[in-house]
Amino acid sequence: MQAAMGTITAVILAAFAAYAGAWYTGAVEGNFAVLLMLATVVTGVYWVMEKLVFLPRRRRAAQVLLEEHKVRKEALLKQGFTHIEGDVEGARQKLLAQPWWLDWTAGLFPVILAVFVLRSFLFEPFKIPSGSMIPTLRIGDLILVNKFHYGVRLPVFNTKLMANHEPQRGDVMVFRYPPQPSLDYIKRVIGVPGDVPEQAAHGEWSTGAPRGAARVLRWRDHALRAPVPRDPGRAQLQHAQRRRPPSLHPGHHGVSVQQGMPLLGRGRHL
Repeated sequence: MQAAMGTITAVILAAFAAYAGAWYTGAVEGNFAVLLMLATVVTGVYWVMEKLVFLPRRRRAAQVLLEEHKVRKEALLKQGFTHIEGDVEGARQKLLAQPWWLDWTAGLFPVILAVFVLRSFLFEPFKIPSGSMIPTLRIGDLILVNKFHYGVRLPVFNTKLMANHEPQRGDVMVFRYPPQPSLDYIKRVIGVPGDVPEQAAHGEWSTGAPRGAARVLRWRDHALRAPVPRDPGRAQLQHAQRRRPPSLHPGHHGVSVQQGMPLLGRGRHL
């Protein structure tokens, strides 16, 4: 049993190491959320088996050892032996000790579970990779995302379990780029469902005067004064606006700001 469990655990740990190595070298596109969830599940199974099966089995073996030593000691005393050698306590501690394959699984479960809960439901760290948010955020800045401000989501599957606040203009949000969900974008919210986008010329989006109950987003012209820094998120928004400029209704896919997108917020999570 011990040898079989050691072999199985070695295979599992090798699979985790191979995945991490392939991710590090760029051979595969890694997903840390999936990796963390699998590690939590696997170590959790070992932890439960340790509490219900392996530890009681080792305790029974240690108890049997003590009883056998007691019987042997009484027999030797009856034969006149007064000095009985043997480190029974050392042997008992060896029997109770966890094997290496439990140290690397069940022993790590509490730490992995804490990281999983904190990262999946409470806070997640991000590092700013580009200068698209300068001067608010600069390259290399570290931010901490509040993942429950917009509601609680099921990790990996991204299913919303409980709603909370709605996105507001001015929020800085981290969202998953729709064509490539593994890529995180960090942008400021400039439009919400119900806003009417307008394009006058090339430039940057700004909030104009309201039209009825909806606010108007205008594209200001800065082409004659200075070149405007471009980034893929802004280019996507501009391209979508050129194709279709209707109102931002919930579920509309013509622009990048829409209700229902899996968004993460800086200090907030949608």
